[in-house]
Amino acid sequence: MPPSPVRRRTRLRPLGRLSPAERLLWDAYPTGAWVDLRAGDPTVDDPADGAAWGPERTVRAEVLAALLLGAQEAEPGATPSVRLAGANIAGSLDLSDATVGVKLHLLNCRIPDIVDFTDATTRGLRFRGCTMGRVRAARSTVDGLLDFDGSTVGGGMRLDNTHVTGQLRLAKTRLGARGEQDGAAEKPFRDIMQPFTEEDTLRRGYDQRHWALWAGGLTVDGGAFLRGLRAEAGLRLVGAKFHGGLYLQESSITATGSHAVYADFLEASAAEFSAGFTALGTVRLRGARVNGVLSFDQAVLKAPGRSLHLSHMQVDELILRPSEIEGEVNLAYSRIGVLTDRLPGYPDRIHLNGLTYEALRGPQSVAQRLSWVSRDPGGYRPQPYEQLAAWYRRIGHEPDARRVLLAKQREHRGTLSPAGRFWGRLLDGAVGYGYRPWMAGLWAAVLLAVGTAVFSAAPPLKIDPDHVRTFSAFVYTLDLLVPVSVFEQRGAWEPVGWTRWLAWALVASGWILATALIAGAARVLRPSNTP
Repeated sequence: MPPSPVRRRTRLRPLGRLSPAERLLWDAYPTGAWVDLRAGDPTVDDPADGAAWGPERTVRAEVLAALLLGAQEAEPGATPSVRLAGANIAGSLDLSDATVGVKLHLLNCRIPDIVDFTDATTRGLRFRGCTMGRVRAARSTVDGLLDFDGSTVGGGMRLDNTHVTGQLRLAKTRLGARGEQDGAAEKPFRDIMQPFTEEDTLRRGYDQRHWALWAGGLTVDGGAFLRGLRAEAGLRLVGAKFHGGLYLQESSITATGSHAVYADFLEASAAEFSAGFTALGTVRLRGARVNGVLSFDQAVLKAPGRSLHLSHMQVDELILRPSEIEGEVNLAYSRIGVLTDRLPGYPDRIHLNGLTYEALRGPQSVAQRLSWVSRDPGGYRPQPYEQLAAWYRRIGHEPDARRVLLAKQREHRGTLSPAGRFWGRLLDGAVGYGYRPWMAGLWAAVLLAVGTAVFSAAPPLKIDPDHVRTFSAFVYTLDLLVPVSVFEQRGAWEPVGWTRWLAWALVASGWILATALIAGAARVLRPSNTP
């Protein structure tokens, strides 16, 4: 039953006289019917030019708020809602602290002032193709869809600690920063291409003028679809939870501070920064947890210092194949199930210390992987080599694992004292630090051949003339090379002339080869070398 005239006048009195457009909306509310004020010409209906629309297309924000808060009764058997297209909304739409039991759907509307749902509990909210001033919805609960597809929000959005039970949609949305609305335009990215101090970074991190989306602690039960988003400042998503995934394909984020995306401790079932995603500024997901795929496939990442900060992260699969990257990459102390990458796409500086992974995917050679683990800005780190060697062993490539561990010892040699470097070079040249034991056999064969030839041409003298012995240059040389005399040739024959120096060199070489073999074997078998 429709409300009585007396009751309707009582409810209308605080709003004053309704305009024809407002009357249409008021009468359509009980059944949830659409009110379309558009002219039908796309150039005229563009909400960016909505300031030129006349009073026939103007609806006061307080009329919308009154309907959403129950100023008009529902029609029995129908679902009330506010559905409005092509309107110029005058004033701020303030529903802070309110409980809204009906849905709001605005299409191609202009809302130049603030839309405020702070601390509110609402049903689905849809602002599609609208031009808006600023959106504030901190600590609110949206039971359903929160949709800004195709809209322009010049003053940015606040969604910190907001809970959306349905989807969050910002596809092809354009977000500005808060400073733009106040006339305080920030520096473009090209003017900040200098490293920031830690103090400057922290200061800018908590300055809302540097964030187009301020959404720390945001929880979205459905998917968060931000495909094609254009943000003229950063996205702050610290501690945000995206149970249905976060999708930013083809989006472009231009930082006015140091970070394009600041999402420490983010949790998501999947996260796509791929398919043309562009970030001018650091993308930071330190401590994030992704129970699926985190992808930077075909992304463009540029920052003056660190372009990608993914340390202390846990992810089932990381796809790191950007089409262009400038700036450091930090993967330190992260745990990754499958790492799919393309080594030529990495920058010259990569933090890998503490990184662990179950599998590597990508057509990379051992030489390329060795280049990968040697790019730490802090210099030599043993753990990346050990982790890589462990993976090669796990897939049955033992020769590749030994090659990696040999490269590790050679890098470590540069950190030693002069004496340590000398001994390291000796071990490397003799037996390849124990990872190439066949080199000891090669050296022994060469020395054995030289000694046999020399002592055959210039045989030594018998020490005891009365003792009957048959001289063999081969056996004599072999006995000199073995650290402990086995064939009792050393004590029976005395080299003469310059051959004494050769004999002494053979004895010293035998001890060096034996020591190198023992040291190398101990290094290979030592448990600490096995990750």
